Amino acid sequence: MPIHPVPRRSRIAHAVFALLNPIPFGFFVAALIFDATYACSANVLWVKSAAWLNAIGLLFAIVPRLINLAHVWVPARRSTRIEKLDFWLNLFAIVAAIVNAFVHSRDAYGVVPEAVWLSAVTVALIAVGLVITALQPASAWEDRP
Repeated sequence: MPIHPVPRRSRIAHAVFALLNPIPFGFFVAALIFDATYACSANVLWVKSAAWLNAIGLLFAIVPRLINLAHVWVPARRSTRIEKLDFWLNLFAIVAAIVNAFVHSRDAYGVVPEAVWLSAVTVALIAVGLVITALQPASAWEDRP
C-alpha cells in the first residue's frame, strides 16, 4: 500500500502569515485603549482615532486570514482541532470588528458603550486564539520550518 506524503505548507505563505498576523491584534488593542479613553474623557479625538485603528486593523487582517483559510481548510492537508479553533476565533473577532466599524460610523456620542465592549470582544477572541496556538504541542508543528 503506497503512503502518500502530507503536503507541506509553503514557506513563503508561512513567512507572510507570521509577518502579518500580529499586526491586526496591535491595531485592535490600540482601538480598545482609545475607546476606553474616550469613554472616560469624552474627547471626540479618541473615538475617531479608534475608528481609524479599527479600520486599518481590518485591512491588515485580510491577508493572514486568507492564508489561514487555505492552510486549515484545504482537504489535502490535515489540520489540528486547535488550528481550526484558532481560525474560528479569529473569524468571529473579525466579524466583531466589522460590527464595531459600523458602530464607529455613528455620531461620536452614540458610540459608547457598544464600541468599548465590541473592541474588548475582538481583542479577547484574538488573544484566546493566540494563547491556544502558543500552547499547542510541538508535535503538531511537523512542517514548521
